Amino acid sequence: MRLNLRHFFLLIIEMRFFFTVIAGAFALDQTSKLYVLHGLNLAEIGQIDILPPVLNFRMAWNYGMNFGLFAQDSPLTRWLLIVIATAITLFVMVWILRSQPNKRTLLAAGFLIGGALGNIVDRVVYGAVVDFLNTSCCGINNPYAFNIADIEIFLGAVLIAVFGEDKKAA
Repeated sequence: MRLNLRHFFLLIIEMRFFFTVIAGAFALDQTSKLYVLHGLNLAEIGQIDILPPVLNFRMAWNYGMNFGLFAQDSPLTRWLLIVIATAITLFVMVWILRSQPNKRTLLAAGFLIGGALGNIVDRVVYGAVVDFLNTSCCGINNPYAFNIADIEIFLGAVLIAVFGEDKKAA
């Protein structure tokens, strides 16, 4: 297979965009968690009303998955969730590197991977994911907390579902 120099440079530019999105998503997530943990001292205060009831900071250590699934504070659960999240992250990374994704798919996968890496780091460093965002509206009281990484993962997964099959022109 002959190397097409133009194609090679375009691939490098696209992958630079992809890795920049990953780094940005990861940095935004980790910076927000460091700020609420150490800047606002939310772990000790417990809660801060920002725009009640629409936006509140509520400290929650998530030992499981979404909505408290598998929320056992055990080393086995912790490391099992780290392995699963790492495997999914690597799968998405390999899929992106092997396919010819368009820019929207690169953006979506970058959000998903950056958010997943943020939650993996939390599990390694703290033993649990740092959740602090709580939103309620219209008389519905939401008891759950989430974080920026959760938003990035959700947004990335939805965008991959919508734009993931759209190959760029060869």
